Amino acid sequence: MKNKHLYPYLYCFFALFILLDAPAVRAQNEAYTKGVYVDKQKNSMPYRFLQPKKMEKGKKYPLVLFLHGAGERGNDNESQLRNGGTVFTNPANRDKYPCFVLFPQCPEGAYWSLEKRPDQGYKNTANPLPKEVPITKHLRLVKELLDETLATYPIDPKRVYIMGISMGAIATLDMVYRFPDTFAKAVSICGATNIERMREFKGKTQFRFYHGDIDDVIPVTYSREAYKALKTTGKKAEYIEFYGANHNAWHPAFNTPDFLQWTFKKK
Repeated sequence: MKNKHLYPYLYCFFALFILLDAPAVRAQNEAYTKGVYVDKQKNSMPYRFLQPKKMEKGKKYPLVLFLHGAGERGNDNESQLRNGGTVFTNPANRDKYPCFVLFPQCPEGAYWSLEKRPDQGYKNTANPLPKEVPITKHLRLVKELLDETLATYPIDPKRVYIMGISMGAIATLDMVYRFPDTFAKAVSICGATNIERMREFKGKTQFRFYHGDIDDVIPVTYSREAYKALKTTGKKAEYIEFYGANHNAWHPAFNTPDFLQWTFKKK
């Protein structure tokens, strides 16, 4: 288990930096093309899509599926890039880690994995989420969009990665559990899951968890317990906890020196 000691004043710096650099962020996000996935029943989901800046003929590239949190919901096809979008369009990262990236957007008032907030009614139970819940329409659309993308572009099926923050982190673990042969690695930032799911997981996905130790929305114990459940069953998992961080721990997570290096390091 890893531990990163970051002090609360750093988050003020991150917030101020984001406000001052908003035009640069918007410019970087323009690298993502806009699309809308529509299924056979005419259900639709907006998404943003990033391709490698240069693609070599005959070469296949990794893909990252990123699931946003509750604060980025809507239908503007913009907000889902607010937290995490520039991680992949940062010029240095884009040169070093050429990849495809998918950012679908969940509608306002809906949830990727549950039709209720994950922090309502689960705080004082050993297993914070129901073990078996039907897949939501929104998560089904995400999987269909992912499958269509994999069939259309030169993507290495052994290098498909998934990551999410908060509501999206819960959905990340839900997706890996439902589709155990799809993702090589999974990154959960400030998430939660039913611990029994982690104990029963049979896939080969490698996990990394990030959480702030004073998170007052989704308590840190959920990531701690998920990590321990995977490790005790012999699965590959890492856990990084940020001292003094609340529910916005994705800021220090994205700035962890090996955030992308770990993600892309191995099939």
